[in-house]
Amino acid sequence: MVRVAKVSGLDAWIIPTLANGKGEKTMETKERIIVALDTQDVSKAFELVNTLKGQVGGFKIGLEFITALFAQLMMEKDEKKAKQQLDEARSLFGLIGGDLFYDGKWHDIPNTLRGATEAIGILSPKYFNVHASSGLAAISAAAEKKGSSKLLVVTVLTSFDEIDCNLVYGAPSQAKVIQFARDAKLAGADGLICSPQEIAVIRSRPELNTLMLVTPGVRPAGAGKDDQRRTLTPGEAIKAGADALVIGRPITQPPGIGTPLNAVKQIVDGINAI
Repeated sequence: MVRVAKVSGLDAWIIPTLANGKGEKTMETKERIIVALDTQDVSKAFELVNTLKGQVGGFKIGLEFITALFAQLMMEKDEKKAKQQLDEARSLFGLIGGDLFYDGKWHDIPNTLRGATEAIGILSPKYFNVHASSGLAAISAAAEKKGSSKLLVVTVLTSFDEIDCNLVYGAPSQAKVIQFARDAKLAGADGLICSPQEIAVIRSRPELNTLMLVTPGVRPAGAGKDDQRRTLTPGEAIKAGADALVIGRPITQPPGIGTPLNAVKQIVDGINAI
């Protein structure tokens, strides 16, 4: 059961407020927020991390950023500019440090996922992920080589509605997420990426309750859903049992509430108010 202290003011976003009842170290509210750096601009990503470092629990580097950085480094003809880009990228990863969520969303055969997991080990990310639909053997291969990093399994994308899920997987979203959760547990993964709307049904099953639940698709009250379909507010997601929230545009492109830091404070205040 989630227990949240009723607090107010600036202190509300820097004190431990959530406990899982399992004797584990409680997490401060701000530590539950992972900011998605979904940009092609290394300088912009560095600015966001520099502003929010210490105010959130981590930073997600995803497919758009990873691909853009690779393409820019490969195609830059000016060696001086290429070195500058590489130096900027190294500075960014150095600043993020141990707060990295490497969101590669790998979906491949077991041997490839084993090798990719070994390769990413040099960065020692806090989290990395693979698609559940890669299969039990592939998830197990990644789990074998994950080291100190936490392996998260992507279930059903939060951009899917029920029609999409039935078309792609032949089953409703909750049924498919539960199946994927069982596979993740059996394969030795640490947690799941799931939408806020599947949290309660996962938490209701004792055999799955030890899995960490990391939840994208959360949207603060008043924010647009963008391309997300199965959403809740940050407070609702935490109350349902989420361990961490991945939030991008409502923080990096805050809708009319000022700076990304203001957005983070507003989200934390909303969580503490539940």
